[in-house]
Amino acid sequence: MRLTLSSPLAAVLLVVLFLSGCGSDSDSQVPLYVLASEGDAYDGERVVTQGVVRRFEDPLHYWIEDQDLNRVELFPHDAVAEHLGEQVQVSGTFRLDERGGRRLTVTRLEALGE
Repeated sequence: MRLTLSSPLAAVLLVVLFLSGCGSDSDSQVPLYVLASEGDAYDGERVVTQGVVRRFEDPLHYWIEDQDLNRVELFPHDAVAEHLGEQVQVSGTFRLDERGGRRLTVTRLEALGE
């Protein structure tokens, strides 16, 4: 059987290949309130979210939070420390631990400005 670009089967295969590739490398946009309430659905997933960077000293940790105080801890610290108090958008791998702690390992951070 010979496939040409004009054959219906070739067209279907191209659409399937295109759609299967779409989003495979993209991160899901997930608001902080969703990560706080439905974190188990995103455990181990790459996500993009945003909030204001905050810090606590003892023990030292950083997180982002929204206006309703939904929070996700950020790692590594040196990736976010200079953005304290800023509104940022972060991408990375989300993890939910067995005690309900939410953590995002940051692969990209963008300051959004005020």
